[in-house]
Amino acid sequence: MNLAKKTLTMLLVLAISYPLAQAGEMTRQQVEQLLAKADKQHPAPLRRKDLTDLDLSGLDFRNADLWGADLRRSNLSQANLANLNLDLTVMTNIKLVGADLSNSSIFGVSLMHADASNANFSGSRVIAVMEGANFSNANISNADWAADMKNQSMGLMRANLKGANLTGANLSNTKLGRAMLKHAKLINANLQNADLYSADMDGADMTNADLSGANFAETKLHDVKFKNANTQGTRFDGAKHKPAGFVSQ
Repeated sequence: MNLAKKTLTMLLVLAISYPLAQAGEMTRQQVEQLLAKADKQHPAPLRRKDLTDLDLSGLDFRNADLWGADLRRSNLSQANLANLNLDLTVMTNIKLVGADLSNSSIFGVSLMHADASNANFSGSRVIAVMEGANFSNANISNADWAADMKNQSMGLMRANLKGANLTGANLSNTKLGRAMLKHAKLINANLQNADLYSADMDGADMTNADLSGANFAETKLHDVKFKNANTQGTRFDGAKHKPAGFVSQ
């Protein structure tokens, strides 16, 4: 087993074996005090802390260690979380409206029903359950949300965006290989040159979406809405139920 696979397996075992938070609930003021004293060499010690239900909006967490923190129902709208390792955090029902998560790592995480509208996920690496989440008008360009088929010893771990709202989102040049996108809303979304190889998109709505140069090879597309979508240079090799009347270009 290579080092990467050992690391991923260890993270999942830790998440299952130990409680998420090892400290009592903190206040916003306490978090602010820790952030004020922190720097890159001495990050704010928020690892595995219970930060549920807090208003943490607008805070700069770039000098914080949030690995494994419990952030359920907390408000991190407009917060700066760029370049952070957010693996094994819990973000169910979190608010990330307008937050900066560019180049962040989010692995083994629940973002179910999160509100990440207008957030910046550009360059991020995400493997998470995001069913019913709101990513409308979010920037998810140049991101890697594809399943890593070299590290699947515990079953298929992928980006699960079932029923997610990606209306108006920028997904250009993003990797979404084998992602779950059943019934996702991608109306007016930008999927230029996106790679959705073998993704499950049954029932998705891509009305008015820009799919130019995108790769939908081997993708499931049953009952997908393509009305007014731009399919210039789009690949549908081996796709199931590709658009009616589509001619390879």
